Amino acid sequence: MSSVNKTKYKKRKHQIELQRLVKQVGKVLIITALFTGFSLSEVHAEGNKGGIATLYHIYFGGEYIGGLSDETKLNQLKEDKLKKATSEFEDLTLTVGTDLSIVPERVFTIEGTNDNEVLEKLNDMLTVEAKALSININGKRVLYVKNQAAYDEVLRKLKLQAVSEQELNEFESYEASTKSIPPLEENQTRLVKIMMSTDLKTTADQVSPKEVLSVNQAVKLLNKGTLEEKKYVVKSGDVPSEIAIQHGMSDAELVEINPSLKEKMKIQPGDKLNVTILEPYVEVETYFESKRKETISYKKKTENDSSLYKGDKKISQTGADGEKLITELTQKRNGQVIDNSIEDEKVLIEPKEELTVIGTKEIPSKGDGSFKWPAVGGYISSDMGTRWGRLHRGIDIAQPTSRAILASDNGVVVSAGKDGGYGNKVVVDHNNGYKTLYAHLSSISVSVGQTVSQGTNLGVMGATGNSTGVHLHFEVTKNGTLINPVSVLR
Repeated sequence: MSSVNKTKYKKRKHQIELQRLVKQVGKVLIITALFTGFSLSEVHAEGNKGGIATLYHIYFGGEYIGGLSDETKLNQLKEDKLKKATSEFEDLTLTVGTDLSIVPERVFTIEGTNDNEVLEKLNDMLTVEAKALSININGKRVLYVKNQAAYDEVLRKLKLQAVSEQELNEFESYEASTKSIPPLEENQTRLVKIMMSTDLKTTADQVSPKEVLSVNQAVKLLNKGTLEEKKYVVKSGDVPSEIAIQHGMSDAELVEINPSLKEKMKIQPGDKLNVTILEPYVEVETYFESKRKETISYKKKTENDSSLYKGDKKISQTGADGEKLITELTQKRNGQVIDNSIEDEKVLIEPKEELTVIGTKEIPSKGDGSFKWPAVGGYISSDMGTRWGRLHRGIDIAQPTSRAILASDNGVVVSAGKDGGYGNKVVVDHNNGYKTLYAHLSSISVSVGQTVSQGTNLGVMGATGNSTGVHLHFEVTKNGTLINPVSVLR
């Protein structure tokens, strides 16, 4: 084999070795070729009258692209790409992708290379990447933001959707302070904890600039689970239930994200309906501690009293509300209360029980013949006897201090209702030969068959029937014979 052929053979063998080395070491920017067992004194390149040149072997992702005679052309290509990308993504830190590898080789003569062809290939292959921070949720990469400052702003904006800026500032101030948090005051509420509902982590990354979101875009995505909500344009013949099925939704879910459907389930061709079920990636959970006074309602208790007649009752001890101081922890998710728990409760004023006694004494249905004045005060405005040419069968009582009409003695109600000129009338049989009659009542409070004790409220004084004004017409009979009520009243 001639010396020239030997030289070509060794050069080819060396190129194969270089390619093997690149595949072994992966992605590198510059690999310096080590010539082992190969001396430039052994090379006799034909036609080389000058010094030694450098041939740059270009690899992309481990694939051989070709040889380049001038490395500055490659550098210019990278600079042009960066310059173009920088004009579009001004606020990002950009670099050319690292899949590019360059292997220099010292040769006497550079033959068979086409720089333009190699650069055209590289122009299509080379990508510009941005330094970014990936936000990972439960171990899954969800989105990218520019840097740590942008991530911190995203978190703050999420939190401010659930709490006010003042609440957040006070909370962060407490968190940063080395002093103990002052005790909670009465009627005060403060934020004591704020957290994300899912596990958020960040990692440094290199991505396409187009994948890096602004702070507002990141907040929107985390809130809704998507940046683009799909719309469905209603066609002729469409019905809501079929649209829901087509998009894997229930009727209730379709109505929920299209509030207009709650008012009417009719849709028209051309209407646009939301068909994206929004599932946020993250929700904000907050815990608020509050202290307030609260009323302790008094309890009511009843006891029997044998000294009172059945149906009678009275309050023997007036009830009074108490007061307590409560410290409460309220948990919210996205501003909506999901749990309340009492952390501390201190009674300030004990409530006072209300006691009502109820009569158990049997009401006698027989009177004792001792008749009580049937009204509350008042006077006799008309006596029993002849009046206006006819018999006035009883007495009239007018101008009482209260219009309550009272049973004159124990007995049983035998009549209760309207009766011609008497108007509303009550008759009580005292089961001892006596009966009493109460007329012109505006209303009646007893019913037929009811046993009443002396002083029981029978109704309200009025002017029903043949009456010239508000008064009580009162009659007494003994064994069926009218007697003058004045003769038995005490």
